[in-house]
Amino acid sequence: MAVVEGFVTSEQEVAPRREDGDTAEVRTTIDASAGCPHLEQRVLRFAPGRSRERRNAGRQEVLYVVSGRGTLHLEGSAHELEPDMGVFIVPGETYSVENRGPGELHLVSVTAPESALGVGPNRRVTVRYADRDPLPATASREFRYLVNEDAGCLDVTQFVGVIPPSKAPRHTHDYDEVVYVIEGEGVLHLGETETPMGAGTCIHLPPRTLHTLENSGSGNMRVLGVFHPSGDPSRAYIDNK
Repeated sequence: MAVVEGFVTSEQEVAPRREDGDTAEVRTTIDASAGCPHLEQRVLRFAPGRSRERRNAGRQEVLYVVSGRGTLHLEGSAHELEPDMGVFIVPGETYSVENRGPGELHLVSVTAPESALGVGPNRRVTVRYADRDPLPATASREFRYLVNEDAGCLDVTQFVGVIPPSKAPRHTHDYDEVVYVIEGEGVLHLGETETPMGAGTCIHLPPRTLHTLENSGSGNMRVLGVFHPSGDPSRAYIDNK
């Protein structure tokens, strides 16, 4: 059986597509064709106006607002969107995104298979980064949960991590993860390879893939992580070699 060592690309390297009558430019950055059979990552850029309706049959979706403001119209209710916000869409729900302009509304979408666990009773549609407590991760790094079991999403975890200038020890996780670099620059150490990273870099880390994200810049790097099944981003298995 072939061993999947992960995948890295950039949203700028993926050709965009736009359906007729839609305001969204869509780039599918990670899916099964990249060796990621369960999670699908897309970068969405909405022009001013209201998008076509969207619906995921059999898949749950978490969104993250990178920049811009707008309104999520979900099953007849309206939810304001702002930067650094996570959004939880339940399988089968229909929604559209309204961008009031004048600039674009930039989102990152990750979908996962519908959960056999269902949806928790405390389901929340939106979660603000500013409302979540910072938690410690490895090597003086921190993260904040956005969509997780606290929002009723029982088997997918969405978080934003902050990496100061540093290189953490190489490590692995048990879960399947996709990462999007929000800001900053550095180097991805994936197995035996090294790849430059910057804003818009997209990464797939299969379970037990040896890796570390090095921040080689002068300021903090911020990354969006989504993984399945859910768990704790700070739980890592350190490589001592």
